[in-house]
Amino acid sequence: MYLTQALHRNVQQHPDAPCTIFGARVRSHTESMDRVARLAAGLQGLGVARGDRVAILALNSDYYHEFLCAVPWADAVFVPINTRWSAAEIAYSLQEAEVHVLFVDDSHLGLVLELRQRCPGLESIVFVGEGAAPEGLVGFNALVDTHDPVPDAQRRGDEIAALFYTGGTTGTPKGVMLSHRNLLTSALGTLAYDFLPHGGRLLHAAPMFHLADLAAWVAQSALGGSHVIVVGFEPGAVLQAIAEHKVEAALLVPTMIQMLVDDPRVGDHDLRSLTHLIYGASPISEAVLARARKVFGTARFTQLYGMTEISPVATVLPDKCHDDPRLRRSAGIAAPHSLVKIVDPMGQEVERGVVGEICVSGDHVMLGYWKKPEETAAAVRDGWMHTGDGGYMDGQGFVFIADRIKDMIITGGENVYSVEVENVVAEHPAVASCAVIGVPDEEWGERVHAVVVLVPGAELTRDELRAHCRAEIAAYKCPRTLEIVPALPLSGAGKILKRELRRQHQEDGA
Repeated sequence: MYLTQALHRNVQQHPDAPCTIFGARVRSHTESMDRVARLAAGLQGLGVARGDRVAILALNSDYYHEFLCAVPWADAVFVPINTRWSAAEIAYSLQEAEVHVLFVDDSHLGLVLELRQRCPGLESIVFVGEGAAPEGLVGFNALVDTHDPVPDAQRRGDEIAALFYTGGTTGTPKGVMLSHRNLLTSALGTLAYDFLPHGGRLLHAAPMFHLADLAAWVAQSALGGSHVIVVGFEPGAVLQAIAEHKVEAALLVPTMIQMLVDDPRVGDHDLRSLTHLIYGASPISEAVLARARKVFGTARFTQLYGMTEISPVATVLPDKCHDDPRLRRSAGIAAPHSLVKIVDPMGQEVERGVVGEICVSGDHVMLGYWKKPEETAAAVRDGWMHTGDGGYMDGQGFVFIADRIKDMIITGGENVYSVEVENVVAEHPAVASCAVIGVPDEEWGERVHAVVVLVPGAELTRDELRAHCRAEIAAYKCPRTLEIVPALPLSGAGKILKRELRRQHQEDGA
């Protein structure tokens, strides 16, 4: 099993059909594979060797698709970088992964100088964009145009395909090693639920650096369909792309779905081509789901639950289950490629209906965390990935998420680890102690909320705190609201009782 296998099959079966559609630019499967083979040659010309890590910091485009194919074609490992990270976070991942070649688009050129200063190991930076590359950078199209195609290395099986960096509970990102087998097992297993149409058109509006969208990319490529790509999520652009290109499938997070159905322009577009709407990353409210099913009346809804470490799908909630008031609040049942169980703190499986930790097993479980054997051993025990999410399973095997054991906050579909934010908040000179929690938010699902005890005599505003945090972490991780309290609730052992803080906001209707 290998990711580039789909390229060969698609050229064999429908060579002239569209592979990528990006604005007015349409490339067939034949054109796409030729460019991929030439770009792979260009990578090798830059010194990329077997198993090297090649990173990309860019918004969505057809170039992103070609990058994802060319890196394994060249026998290397791709590293998608979160475009919302700070320079410090990006540099950490580049240095730990020992990246020597980085692809950067024009929207991130302002970070090049700082990244070069922070990452002395960076040897080449490739400009992902139109026209000539800025001085000191290599042009993406120049690499394609000046190299002859090279054979596919057919990097496969348990060899690493990608490193996906996730926010770490210790305050630094962790590189999740996913193999070709991991990614294809998850994609093909999930396709058993027909979450994508065969040979159809999939819209990439969610960021392509995120594994949720990239997993859909893997599945769509396997089916031989077309990738319709927009730079990023903007309601008007998404609605126009669906109507103009007759998009049949889209993967979105609930926040995006809410923004689409509430957009005043939604009625101006013909959305009847959409037959599959996939969502995940966070729960969707009953009200938003009802509006979405009305707006996208021709679409089948599929919810996917998982995490990066399981490539990423664990459970699937098919369309038919959305008609059941109880089941549509669940995360679905284990996908065909996945085993799921709920365990107690001792690792023993609990009875149905009892809350415990959700654990997942199968060929989609990660190879491990890059350069972190101890954390890998703690997360994957006896072949079971301990997700850190709390939940229970009913008598039919449906999984219901109860809580996030690791205090992870999901805001707008992005994962935020509270400890990481707390480490930055605590560095502000006005802060004596703090806790960061997720509180309900109509727009974002959850928002990052800081509860702070001030140093005697000090003052602090929300804007001051956000400015302080923004220098170290991505904007979406920074607290959106600030609460100043005289003291934090503590347990007998002196631990902050976050559940008490959350309960106060739930009771207050925050």
